[in-house]
Amino acid sequence: MRPSFAAMTTESAPEPSREGIPAATIIIFRNAADGAAPEVLMTVRSRNMAFAGGMAVFPGGRVDPADYALAEAVAGDHGLTPDEAAHQIAAVRETLEETGLALGLAGEINAASADAARKMLAECGTLGPVLDAFGWRLDLAQITPFARWFPKNEAIARIYDTRFYLADLGTGAVEVSIDQSENTHLFWTTAQGALDAAARGEIKLIFPTRRNLERLALFASFAEAKAQAEAIPVRTIMPQVVEQGGKPWLTILADAGYPVTGEPLETVARG
Repeated sequence: MRPSFAAMTTESAPEPSREGIPAATIIIFRNAADGAAPEVLMTVRSRNMAFAGGMAVFPGGRVDPADYALAEAVAGDHGLTPDEAAHQIAAVRETLEETGLALGLAGEINAASADAARKMLAECGTLGPVLDAFGWRLDLAQITPFARWFPKNEAIARIYDTRFYLADLGTGAVEVSIDQSENTHLFWTTAQGALDAAARGEIKLIFPTRRNLERLALFASFAEAKAQAEAIPVRTIMPQVVEQGGKPWLTILADAGYPVTGEPLETVARG
């Protein structure tokens, strides 16, 4: 019998660390129609948001207590620790909530059911009851760990310990729509296209998003991105300020897969 997740409690969910708020972000790929560089899905956050207001980012958000509760029940089925499973569940939930895409899920899924599930998620706020109602199950094999950013050394008011994941939409022949709450705009772009748009002043990028776009621009396909992600163990990136040429620079690990590992502090955009 398929387990029910609707009645799970959140008593075992850990409180957010004093040093960092657990969060998950998902980088969704789709194939370009003309066989060119793959596109990724980005969203522009509402200017009213306390973190990264007005910035172009990847879909995602904080890990909720209910994500930890669900993870306790299913982590073993996916060969994950409860903590890692909770982050991946948060990525699945935030994707459905913010974009309407049902990624990391399996079952009878189509545009109509995804839309209905999104509406239910907006009402109940947790993924477990949605899985029960639609007869879906988690398929976390669709998600690939890519990076982890924890800017604990930076002088910013709100610090997130964010795990980044990759997922592939394939042809991308589906509709996405903004949730009208935390975000104001959804758009598909190549990684280089997003960097070019930022250079023209059309979008704004915080430091982690810029570095990840530079890394993503290296890949000609989702398969290439996934292969690099699986070849380089995820290490926690904690940017540090160092002196270079008499000026302060914000820098990251040199061996974590990123082609650009620093930026003058005066040009860094923060959340």
